[in-house]
Amino acid sequence: MFTNHSELKDILNLVWGDVIKSDGGAFRLWCQGFEFSEDEPAALRQRCGGPCGVLAPVQAYILKTLLSEAMGQNFKDLTFEKCKAVLVQALCCILTKCKNQTTNYYVVTLKDKFVKKDINEEGSSSNPTTDELPEEENSNVFHQRLQIVEMKDIEHVRQFYLDHFHTLENQYGVLVFLYTVLLTKGMQNILSELCDTSEPLIHAVYGHASQPLINLMLTGRIVPYVWDGDKNIGGLALRGINQQSDIGFLTIMEQMQYCTVGNFFKNPRHAVWVLASETHLTVLFSPETKLVAPETPREQAIRVFQQFNSDGASFIESGHLQEVLKQLGLVSVPEYVDIMRKKMDPENLGIILQNAFLEEFFEEEISKCPDIFDLYHYNGISNSNLHNQVKFRKGTAILLESNLQMCDSSNPILTCLQTKWPNIEVNWMENVPSLN
Repeated sequence: MFTNHSELKDILNLVWGDVIKSDGGAFRLWCQGFEFSEDEPAALRQRCGGPCGVLAPVQAYILKTLLSEAMGQNFKDLTFEKCKAVLVQALCCILTKCKNQTTNYYVVTLKDKFVKKDINEEGSSSNPTTDELPEEENSNVFHQRLQIVEMKDIEHVRQFYLDHFHTLENQYGVLVFLYTVLLTKGMQNILSELCDTSEPLIHAVYGHASQPLINLMLTGRIVPYVWDGDKNIGGLALRGINQQSDIGFLTIMEQMQYCTVGNFFKNPRHAVWVLASETHLTVLFSPETKLVAPETPREQAIRVFQQFNSDGASFIESGHLQEVLKQLGLVSVPEYVDIMRKKMDPENLGIILQNAFLEEFFEEEISKCPDIFDLYHYNGISNSNLHNQVKFRKGTAILLESNLQMCDSSNPILTCLQTKWPNIEVNWMENVPSLN
């Protein structure tokens, strides 16, 4: 059923700020639909910079579905109908993660073409469609045409998208899905997770998606940070990723020490990662299932330990030991904690080193990750691909015995991958793929 939604205006302010630039600006960059590449049936094409904040996560969920269905590497034989169904499944997966249990789905669509009558020089009227209106008027006309369909379960959403696939293909397909995600999430939930709404989710000039928006598309939570869990700094609760994600996230900004990506993002449930450069999002994936696994006890210990450290340091104050042990389900009675504190801090410095803690309670784990495996990279922008063909680019990864971790400006994708695999080297079949 069609419905008016009181939160829509707040959602638009959250996305664009108080005013959408009159020259089109970021809005113009986001005016595109979901369209597949002519050279790779399951690869989404991106016309210009900006909407990768939605397109790359959707592409990642498309690949997760195909890999889960044991499609392997036979993506070339996929029919359009199969790709369409998988795209809709990816959108529904994202929406399911965003929906609160007590609310419905709010699917944003467009009313029939808005027609504006003009008088030309000869005195006769002309009726241009929205596509023909001046760019500065398009955003206003587009938002006047929005309507919302309320649905109770995801199966109805899936069928609606299959029956009205043109709403995803048309020039506003990405935007109406973005609004659908945010309305389904709900302003109350958004505000409780985002906290700071002073900056719009989309950069007013360049159209880049903010980190909270990227996190929302990947995890269903619109949190600002990419580390594991929440951190309390100066009395402020800084929200991060609260569980192992289906899709991973790696960023070259971590190598530059601008952020810390936690294990929940680095080690997702599926071997698919969104990669971030300074300005663009692409996708990395592999058919090798051994690249990912459930969180191990040692990884859990590292995550919990780091929640109590200071500024990424490799130690905690000894007074936090009892709480760390308690959260890990280990013995935490005061007498035992005192014994362990003295053992791991024999000089009574008041700190406990992470390595000492792990050696005491968790044995070194043998990695099950293979030394050699296939990787594929996707970049949706034609100009960023060899011969302007949006295709999945294949490479063979090798994990060397020694770490090569470095910031190599001539090979950004390797620099990004080394934030997860410090000892990785990749031989690409054609050219080195671009992160931008």
